[in-house]
Amino acid sequence: MTGPSLHPDPWRDVDAQPNAAQLATTLELRGRARPQMRLRRRFLRFARLRPGDAVLEVGCGTGVVLRDVAAMVGRRGRVVGVDSSLAILSVARKLCRRVQGGPPITLRRADGVKLPFGAGRFDAALAITVILHVADPLAVVSEMARVVKRGGRVGLQDQDFGVVAVTHPDRELTDRIMREVAARVYVEPYSGRRLPGLLRAAGLEAVRLLTDVYQDTALEPFTKTFLERRAENAVKYGIVDAQTAQRWLDGFTALVARGGFVLTMNYYGAVGVKP
Repeated sequence: MTGPSLHPDPWRDVDAQPNAAQLATTLELRGRARPQMRLRRRFLRFARLRPGDAVLEVGCGTGVVLRDVAAMVGRRGRVVGVDSSLAILSVARKLCRRVQGGPPITLRRADGVKLPFGAGRFDAALAITVILHVADPLAVVSEMARVVKRGGRVGLQDQDFGVVAVTHPDRELTDRIMREVAARVYVEPYSGRRLPGLLRAAGLEAVRLLTDVYQDTALEPFTKTFLERRAENAVKYGIVDAQTAQRWLDGFTALVARGGFVLTMNYYGAVGVKP
């Protein structure tokens, strides 16, 4: 793609961003954070990946999920990741060269709405924290369903920004920033709750739902970055001025010092079976 992305969500077109390399680093560090590892690995167990499975991940990023999947399916398995970003794939290729006890990981550049694979090639197809960033979620999920075998699984996991609880002295300001920024940046900020319906709309059956919670009481790096981006976007879109945004961030720091900080965010996982 050429020219800068006009969409406020940078993950829609990473390669168009001036800080694409930094975004790739942020993505990898987030994936390595212990709370994110716990959420991801619980979902992968829920998806019932088995030794020897052929697994596709759509929107694979730097490959943190792929590396977990490779360890689960073992040397008899097959692991393939696709992403639309060349910048992120270049990082993934360095990090996914070898997984102990796992198969080689294949990486390809592709868009989720047009996967470069024939029908019925995989035992499972996954998209983890991807759906809230795509313009046509049903098209992506339908493509994932196309490339899995009969009896194969399609698994989705996503946040839901309508279910974020965070302590702050100014509750009204916090609610306004969180709600209005999410509405401006994401096509579907409440994607988590839609996942079971998307799977059923794509023709999948025996849909199962997993709910989980990201929680933080210490302002971990992922949480800190999440709140800082909210503040930046609140200023960018005229929701608050810069002074108010900084006061809002300072309120979290003060709460941490007093031991009163809490942030929780709901994650939803859903898995369906191709009939």
